[in-house]
Amino acid sequence: MQARGPLMIEHRLIERMLLLITDAIKQIQSMGKVDPLFVDAAVDFIRMYADRTHHGKEEEIFFRELDKRALSAGDRRVMNELIEEHVFGRQTTKALVEANARYRNGDQAALADVADRLQTLVEFYPKHIEKEDKVFFPAVRVYFTDTEEQVMLAEFWEFDRKMIHEKYKLLVEELKKTK
Repeated sequence: MQARGPLMIEHRLIERMLLLITDAIKQIQSMGKVDPLFVDAAVDFIRMYADRTHHGKEEEIFFRELDKRALSAGDRRVMNELIEEHVFGRQTTKALVEANARYRNGDQAALADVADRLQTLVEFYPKHIEKEDKVFFPAVRVYFTDTEEQVMLAEFWEFDRKMIHEKYKLLVEELKKTK
């Protein structure tokens, strides 16, 4: 398997979550409400899976290794765009958390912000995924040997193995703050 394989598989799960988020947007539009717990779950998915786990592998392993290579100007430009898009996703998710907190605390006007941030994510991720799957990943394959790809894959698996521990360490730290 090439290093891009697990990343592309992860994209499919992100796309499935986007369908659920789209359903939540429809609920907001038709019923004028959303389950704040669903939004919390969506945020958790985006932060821990799409961003920390998926983008983490890209930024901390895949892009790190690419950065050591003599990339073409076009490939380097696209890699930098992808990193900027990851930051945009984080900023949008942070704004969603803030809007959801306001909504949960009774601010009905915040529902529009929740819907807007969810819509932004639903529109953003498919374009970002397509850029990676169809443009960037195929283009940068030439920079790695099969052996280098296998080394990255092993690092991906180790990265994933640690994620469950990181997630629950963060949970305990957050719960401790609320006491």
